[in-house]
Amino acid sequence: MAEPGTPGAKMVRQEKAFFAAFACLVIGFLAGIVFSIYKMPGISASFTHNPAAHQQALSPEQLRVMESLEKAVAADPANVQAWTQLGHLYFDTDRFAQAIAAYTRSLELDPGNADVITDLGVMYRRNGQPDQAISSFARAIALDPRHETARFNMGVVLLHDFDDTSGAIKVWEELVELNPVAYAPNGQLVSELLDELRPAP
Repeated sequence: MAEPGTPGAKMVRQEKAFFAAFACLVIGFLAGIVFSIYKMPGISASFTHNPAAHQQALSPEQLRVMESLEKAVAADPANVQAWTQLGHLYFDTDRFAQAIAAYTRSLELDPGNADVITDLGVMYRRNGQPDQAISSFARAIALDPRHETARFNMGVVLLHDFDDTSGAIKVWEELVELNPVAYAPNGQLVSELLDELRPAP
């Protein structure tokens, strides 16, 4: 994929608490959407598609919350909020397949949630399923054409998983049209990333 530290090697998650990115708190929303990193390592040549290798040990509090949410969805399988929060907890602890299952169930109940669809795409990518990731991001964009997170993440997957530089450029150019001051995870402007990707004149 990209060299370590390359901003394009990072992906971002779209959850309300997560995506109220820290830079927005510092410079305000007038500076544009800031894409922050959330337990999302760069995927490089050393990336493993073994989900178990990534799972984090649960803290006592996380275990308590997970057990509570799992009981909630068992008692009420139509509880979309519990499914969504369970997916977020699985996401946070790198339980990719479980997050995919929880988000999928959430979306069966609430198919129009572009944020959850975007998170599902991130989990597909981290689970070694980039085709499904692209499909998820495209679905989120179809629901919400201004969904900046889905566009940024789609560019990451195109660039680093499919070696599709022209496709990534197109997606990120559309993102910059929506928000000229959109930022990559390291704070670099997406427009600057585009300058680096475009062929020299």
